[in-house]
Amino acid sequence: MSRNIAIKVARAQKDMTQTALAQAVGVSRQTMNAIEQGTYNPTIKLCRAICRVLDKSLDELFGEENGHKER
Repeated sequence: MSRNIAIKVARAQKDMTQTALAQAVGVSRQTMNAIEQGTYNPTIKLCRAICRVLDKSLDELFGEENGHKER
């Protein structure tokens, strides 16, 4: 897995910390860090929650153009 820079950028645009985003979607800061680092593959439910909080689409945050390959 590659790093997810799109989440970090979208989070920064909303002036949110990893902790704030993690709390908003119901996970730990460590889990959010692992998602951004590309070492944890979130469920579709968690992906959608992150997208809702950051006002982004699945493609914008998790799409192939962001370095993620569809399986």
